[in-house]
Amino acid sequence: MRTALLLVMAITLFLAPFARSGGQPTVASMPPVVVKTIPASGDTQVDAGLKEIRVTFSKEMKTREMWSFVKVSDDTFPKTGKPHYLKDKRTIVLPVTLQKGKTYATWINSQKHNAFRDTGNRPAVPYLLVFETKN
Repeated sequence: MRTALLLVMAITLFLAPFARSGGQPTVASMPPVVVKTIPASGDTQVDAGLKEIRVTFSKEMKTREMWSFVKVSDDTFPKTGKPHYLKDKRTIVLPVTLQKGKTYATWINSQKHNAFRDTGNRPAVPYLLVFETKN
């Protein structure tokens, strides 16, 4: 049920700019999306020694202290440090401490938490990052 609700929200966020731009989408009018993560979502062989998660968006983001790394559960959320953006203003780095043989999951934005926003204040489309560390 929650997944369906998030899908509806993502579709609504995706289609809203069409209405505002007279039906002509542009990169500038569309919300930002996650284009790359390190580690990759779905990776089951992540080294537990990895010290940071990187998330790269499709466009420049507001780089003030605004982010929404949203817990799926306490058990699947890594121990973290303070996030910071790289100079490209598209990549945010989250320092982490990981354990061997564990599944980690976090939403990058969600229905209720959407602080990842582009410079035009459009929230990023929610993205689920889930991965497993090797034993």
